[in-house]
Amino acid sequence: MKRLLYSALFFIGVSAFSFAQEAVEKSAPPAGNAVVGDYYGADVSANSLGRAISVQKLEGSFKEQKKIENIVVKGTVADVCEKKGCWVTIKTDNGSSFFVKMKDYAFFVPTALKGKNVVLEGNAEKKVTSVDELKHYAKDAKKSQTEINAITTPREEIRFMASGIKVVN
Repeated sequence: MKRLLYSALFFIGVSAFSFAQEAVEKSAPPAGNAVVGDYYGADVSANSLGRAISVQKLEGSFKEQKKIENIVVKGTVADVCEKKGCWVTIKTDNGSSFFVKMKDYAFFVPTALKGKNVVLEGNAEKKVTSVDELKHYAKDAKKSQTEINAITTPREEIRFMASGIKVVN
C-alpha cells in the first residue's frame, strides 16, 4: 500500500513540475526573426495591405471620432514587450508612439519585431491610460525604476487592438 501511495505522489510531483515548466516556457516572447511576410495573429490579406493608412492619417482621424473599427495602419515598431511579446508600440510622426495590444490576448510577437515595418489590422480608439497601467507597461518593457517612478499622470493616447500584424518591407 505504501508503494502505491509513494508511486502516486511521485507521479503527481513529476506532473506538477512539467506543467510548471510549460507555463514558464510560455511566458517568453515567441522565437523568430520577424522577416518580411511573417504574420502574427490573423494574416493581413493583400486587399487589406492595399488600404493601409499612415500613422499620421490615423492620428488625424481622431479629430472627428474616438473609435475606428476595422482599420489597417502601416508603421514602424518602436518597442515590443520583453516579457511575452504581448504588446508593441508604433512610432508616430511627432516622435511619440501609440500602443498596440493583441486581440483577445490570442497571439504574441517576437522581440525581433522591434524596428520593423508592419501593417496592423484591427480597431483603434483614443483613450486615457491610467498611471498604474502605464507603470505596468513600463515594467514589462524593463524600464529603470527611476523611469517607472517618473510616471505620475495618466495619458490620453491612441490604443490599437490588433487582430493581425504582418511584417512588410
